[in-house]
Amino acid sequence: MTIITAASVVSHTTASAPRPHILYNVEVKTSDGKTAIISKRYSDFVALHDTLNDPGSLPPKRILSTTFVPSAWLDDTLIAERKAGLSAYLTGLLQSPQFRVHKVFIEFLTPSGSATTSRDFNPEDALPSTLSRKAALEVQSKLSAEAVPIYAAYYPDWSSGQIPPNTLDFSKFDIILFAFATPNSSSTISFDSGSTSTLKTLVSSAHNSGHGTKVVLSIGGWGGSYWFSQTMSSAANRSTFVNACVSAVNTYKLDGIDIDWEYPGESGAGNPHSTADSANLLSFFQSLRSALGSSKIISAAVTQLPWVGSNGQPLTNVSAYAAQMTYANIMNYDVFGASSSPGPNAPLGNLCGNSVLPQYSAQAALQQWTAAGFPASKLVLGLPLYGYVSQSTKTTLQHIARPPPGFKLEEYKEKVLGLPERGLACPLPQEQEVQEETNGTDNGEPNMLAPTGNHGRSKAQEKAKTKEGVRAEASGDLSSYFGQQIPFNQIVALGALTKTSSGTYVSANGYTEGWDNCSDTPYLFNTSRKTVVTYDDTYSLGDKATFAKQNGMAGCFTWSLDQDDGYTLTNVIRSSLGK
Repeated sequence: MTIITAASVVSHTTASAPRPHILYNVEVKTSDGKTAIISKRYSDFVALHDTLNDPGSLPPKRILSTTFVPSAWLDDTLIAERKAGLSAYLTGLLQSPQFRVHKVFIEFLTPSGSATTSRDFNPEDALPSTLSRKAALEVQSKLSAEAVPIYAAYYPDWSSGQIPPNTLDFSKFDIILFAFATPNSSSTISFDSGSTSTLKTLVSSAHNSGHGTKVVLSIGGWGGSYWFSQTMSSAANRSTFVNACVSAVNTYKLDGIDIDWEYPGESGAGNPHSTADSANLLSFFQSLRSALGSSKIISAAVTQLPWVGSNGQPLTNVSAYAAQMTYANIMNYDVFGASSSPGPNAPLGNLCGNSVLPQYSAQAALQQWTAAGFPASKLVLGLPLYGYVSQSTKTTLQHIARPPPGFKLEEYKEKVLGLPERGLACPLPQEQEVQEETNGTDNGEPNMLAPTGNHGRSKAQEKAKTKEGVRAEASGDLSSYFGQQIPFNQIVALGALTKTSSGTYVSANGYTEGWDNCSDTPYLFNTSRKTVVTYDDTYSLGDKATFAKQNGMAGCFTWSLDQDDGYTLTNVIRSSLGK
């Protein structure tokens, strides 16, 4: 079998049609000693990068980084920069065991007699000196808007007492998703008592803030998805529901609608469901887009796998959905819940190849959705601002926590995920694990929640915890949260974590901080308290946001903004997104 051993840009030429543009000549060497030259446009490399969804970096789109002045568009300077950057990109792909054998990559480097994969003109392919000032500025404006990742956050209506909407710093948020309204038996929308008043204040405050923050109404949630299947089941019901959505947008001056159906074709919290759910959801999206027009946001909260089709399996082609939607919000959390054998809440990836739930991570979600035809540029990665408290004496996370012998984890993270090397926050514990004391029917197996990710799982519980308040003396006792989710700010308030002067967090009150390299997440343990906390911190959230940005995703969102320690986690996520 002939193998490609090297590929680099050795020269360039120009072509005149459809207007003057640059062709980069790539020298390809194979294991049989042969050499070939192929010619590609810059936009061909962009298309390859988008298709492979690889973590490599292309030389920048100069229209994005340069205010148009003739001196900044010297042909030789730009071309030399791109030749070097494209060569480095190809070398990186060839060094990756995953991508060097990828069919699309091999076809890209195979001489075909065609200089380019597309005849459509792309301004980034142009000889800079032939691109007019007007054209460059128009494209610069368009691409700049598209290139900046968004940061969004869910605002639960039950948090209004804790964080009144008019007190929010709207400079932190591009989009706020107000949770929740719910579908009802009449295929219209219901609101909790008092929530419409909160929504009105949120919208007026956001729109008057001067920061351009948009407010989207989220409909559904873990406990609010009961009537979705019936609502979507007929054209008449869908029409009624579309009209209700449009009425809500107009009445409350909203910027869009978010559908948080948990889950089409599946029971979720014990909901009625049908094999036709996902097909009906597409029909709804098409009708809603027609009714709202192109400027409003249409999004949906989704799991790491595409919606389930009529055969009970994830859909393999969701491009028709993507055509109608602005974003799909991937709920990459609740992968492992509280258990006597805790696992990570929100894995970045199956970094050691030994997860018992390999399809449930940020890395897997990106691959699974893009493989089904949903563009990365419309996928928003969900990040949890909460963790789980387990009654356990474990000192490592289970079923995913240790690399196999000889696995070069840091090299993998750098080359495949594009993440920086970082030492552990603290040494991994070496002490012997204490024998578990299990209660009830807990057999020591991890609590695996799949399909993963849910919104509003314990709404009444969250209200109760808010009323409970923070104890006068934070002693590190988290026992009231055993078996439950815990907001990040409560981990701090109750004394298991303390904030440092550098803005990061360290363990306190007898807790030890561990780092699970295989999921890229932290955890706390205290064997004397029989307590383990699986959560995300500034480091792990920063890594996930970096992953989203480097892979061309639309950005990140958090569930939920009321669980942050002020804006500490939000600031880290925004910074990692380049905001």
